[in-house]
Amino acid sequence: MSLLTRDRWLEVHSYLQGVASFCDQVEAAAAGLGSPSPAIPVWDDYSADFREGVPLLRSANAAPELEPAGEMVASLVATLASRHLEGPLEVDAAALDADLRREGHAGRRIVDWLLGDESYAPSSPGLLRYLGWTVVRRYLSPVAEAFDRWRDDERWLRRYCPMCGSPPAMAQLVGADPGRRRLLSCGCCGTRWQYKRTGCPFCEEDSQKLAALTVEGEGGLRIDHCESCGGYLKTYDGQGNETLLLSDWTSLHLDLIARDRGLKRMAASLYELEPAPVPSS
Repeated sequence: MSLLTRDRWLEVHSYLQGVASFCDQVEAAAAGLGSPSPAIPVWDDYSADFREGVPLLRSANAAPELEPAGEMVASLVATLASRHLEGPLEVDAAALDADLRREGHAGRRIVDWLLGDESYAPSSPGLLRYLGWTVVRRYLSPVAEAFDRWRDDERWLRRYCPMCGSPPAMAQLVGADPGRRRLLSCGCCGTRWQYKRTGCPFCEEDSQKLAALTVEGEGGLRIDHCESCGGYLKTYDGQGNETLLLSDWTSLHLDLIARDRGLKRMAASLYELEPAPVPSS
């Protein structure tokens, strides 16, 4: 498959320009914060948890320290609150900044909330989820690279992310039959991991209950869905355009198509800025 460019995708899908512009603004602000380097976990300390299915960020023995990332998230919120944003985002950023300033340990509260702590109720959960995972993903980049090299995906094969425990937002089919593989993609931390080729990653129903909805002209993207639980997974059937097509925001229109057909998105979206459920394993 030929390599798609971001500009070409946005030219064809002009309705995504607004979210693309916001993503660019956030990424630029996040890059300006700098990034401390978290210590790489001692993998021998984590191996037992890995075998038992405990995601790395939830491991009591080896999870990297995330509070510095949480403090960076609070700084990012403050930076955006001081700028002119379009529409309700300006009001939401200001309210969220005020919320976090009232917290005694905002960095800790943020990362705990991102990992499922429901004792904190931010005023703009959708915005905090997007900003939080944007920063955490950048912060964890060296850990994620080391984790990719260390782990054996054949020993995971679970329906949730080995890094953060979230359900998958997207999938990718790679290789050629008979050895074709399916990779699941986390919409929160960005990790990709191997999963069985057939079967629903949400209810684990067998392949007889799975169906695919193809959308013409969408760069190899389709909607795989389960007739048993009603969950769906946007799937990229190809290779070479992962950075673009597995970004989740570039296929938000497929989420609308799926919703119009009564299908359910099981993973949290970072691009729904209204209240939404926090992902859990």
